Amino acid sequence: MPRLASAGVIVAVLGCRGPSAATPVPTGCGPGCPWAEVVAGVDSAVRSGAAPGATVGISAAGRRFFHAAGVLGIDDHAPTSRRTIYDLASLTKVVALTTVTMVAVERGAIDLDAPVVRYLPEFAGQGKDRVTVRHLLTHSSGLPAHRPLWRESSSEAAALTLVASTPLDTAAGVRMVYSDLGAILVTQLVERALGQPIDRLFDRLVSNPLGLRSSRYRPPAGWLPRIAPTERDPWRGRIVRGEVHDENAAFLGGISGHAGLFGTVEDLVRFGEWLLAARRGLAGPGPKLTAATVLEFTRRQDLVPGSSRALGWDTPSSGSSAGTRLSPASFGHTGFTGTSIWIDPTRDLVIVLLSNRVHPTRDNPRLGPLRVLVADRTVAALDAGAR
Repeated sequence: MPRLASAGVIVAVLGCRGPSAATPVPTGCGPGCPWAEVVAGVDSAVRSGAAPGATVGISAAGRRFFHAAGVLGIDDHAPTSRRTIYDLASLTKVVALTTVTMVAVERGAIDLDAPVVRYLPEFAGQGKDRVTVRHLLTHSSGLPAHRPLWRESSSEAAALTLVASTPLDTAAGVRMVYSDLGAILVTQLVERALGQPIDRLFDRLVSNPLGLRSSRYRPPAGWLPRIAPTERDPWRGRIVRGEVHDENAAFLGGISGHAGLFGTVEDLVRFGEWLLAARRGLAGPGPKLTAATVLEFTRRQDLVPGSSRALGWDTPSSGSSAGTRLSPASFGHTGFTGTSIWIDPTRDLVIVLLSNRVHPTRDNPRLGPLRVLVADRTVAALDAGAR
């Protein structure tokens, strides 16, 4: 692998509206920069091979900071920037699926404590009548974590039938098992409740109102120069770029609630700022949600003893990517490709880290410590007076 260059890009902006793509951006983190330790950690991790490139975004009380390090990939040495588009992997679950589910709950189209079979009659089998929507969203339904649908099914329809017919491993509410199958079921449930596929629901209810101009499913070919590649995939026989890395999501046409969304650090910071405002009951552009709904989805549910899960979201726990300094009220999520978002309402703080740590292979465990480092150093800088 060629030596990876490192490039830094930062911008600090007051208020909740970000700069346009044409806004001149200063480079480097100069003398007195409060985020110097965050920048140093990201640059060091990229140089050591945690990922070909990474972007980090911080919003502290509406003041934004962005930094980019490294290059797009082993065969594309273009430097990353805050406009680099990454495969968000399981951040799709919270940015798209959970947000759309909140809208459905707010409208009364879904009852969190109703049995899933009310909405998906094909979800039948022993014990499944006791599985609720809340169980699916907290990964406590009793479903197994995963099935290779792309190997076990002959079509998208057959794959969805297979998910619905998968037997439970345990009774609902007994234990937490992070399950993509559960997220796929929530996707079907929400699509039926609101009458559109998840990609159109995301565009109409989330992306367009919030102005997330570089976040969508199945990005167009014109975006390809900005998209970071992911894995050299044996199943597809090539390096994947501009199409979802997750095999099950790819088999489902690139559109699912568990994976498939692409986006930039800039867009995710904007999304996090909106969610903080909505949680405080502040009106503005974006999905129309009450504070009560957002609070319910972002609080730890305690359905299973010891589980850190909120509804769709996760909360800080020992050894998690939240690090050791975020408040217990924080909520966040990670993505397999090397992505994460954490939001701390007590500090009015959003932290986003995007990378393609699976390029050219998923056998790269070096990003985990960087997630913790970014979270801890961000909070340390804030506690030291950074704004």
